[in-house]
Amino acid sequence: MEWYALMQTTTITKQSRVGVLCGGLSNEREVSLRSGNNCLAALKRLGYTNAELIDVDRNIARTLIEKKTEVAFLALHGKYGEDGAVQGMLELLHIPYTGSGVLASAVAMSKPLTKNVLQANGLPYAPTLVLTDREVKEVESTLAKHDWLPVMVKPLNEGSSVGVHKVTDKTEIQPLVLQTIKEFGGALVEQYVTGREITIGVLEEPPHNRNGKDVWALPILELRPKSKAGFYDYEAKYTKGMTEFILPAELSPEVTKLCQELAVKTFRALHCSGYARVDFMVSEAGQPYVLEVNTLPGMTDTSDLPAMAEHVGISYDELVERIVQSSGLDK
Repeated sequence: MEWYALMQTTTITKQSRVGVLCGGLSNEREVSLRSGNNCLAALKRLGYTNAELIDVDRNIARTLIEKKTEVAFLALHGKYGEDGAVQGMLELLHIPYTGSGVLASAVAMSKPLTKNVLQANGLPYAPTLVLTDREVKEVESTLAKHDWLPVMVKPLNEGSSVGVHKVTDKTEIQPLVLQTIKEFGGALVEQYVTGREITIGVLEEPPHNRNGKDVWALPILELRPKSKAGFYDYEAKYTKGMTEFILPAELSPEVTKLCQELAVKTFRALHCSGYARVDFMVSEAGQPYVLEVNTLPGMTDTSDLPAMAEHVGISYDELVERIVQSSGLDK
């Protein structure tokens, strides 16, 4: 029987050929390699004897075919890995993979599209402007209509806080927006919400069938970064000791319940699968605002999702087992 035909009937066992896809071509390559190596080590401890690390390059489709990979464990972050590109290729090759499908991955990676979905579903988010290279000449006049300070300036399609800046001086906004547009092709200007920065892991119970059933939120993790940037930036995320983690977050029972409900609703609104992480700001008045959704959360030593899972008794290895057993294709 040909390898492709086998892919259509493969169930995931300890003997399955699991490829841990990591590295890749995005700005988050180094973080992805850390996630991938951690996940591979866990799979080996769990007894997946045929698991191996695969550093993703532009020949990844050929590599998967040559290695006869049966399951793709995605430890990729950012462009070409978290945005639906690799997911689409795996659909064509009929290789089950972890995380969300093509559409959910693409939409969640795009901050403007995520905001559109949030708006359509009545989910709260901070006031936002989207500026692309087509609006370069109108940047000054557009910003003048919105007297927001502080603001967050972000690329439209990046993760791990790459290219994200908090701005408190009005004169700095326009140059930074123009710089972000030049470097990333577009900029999102978001009114900064003063309050608590939190994140919530969401898990979908296996067996995984990409239908949004049996979805539940993990305990809330509050993030108190120590970086000079004044928010949970790249340095704070991936440098030990640069962030104080409060788990569970110091929120009232009512606000805790509301945030967890919103996390699950956001997961479902974007049609996510398997697992994800939803980031929020909670205002001083207790109003949560959805910031973004990470469809392939980090799995490094300092990552948030493993910490939240451990708080409810799910070890790192058990989390990896859940993730690999949730592998599937879009239905």
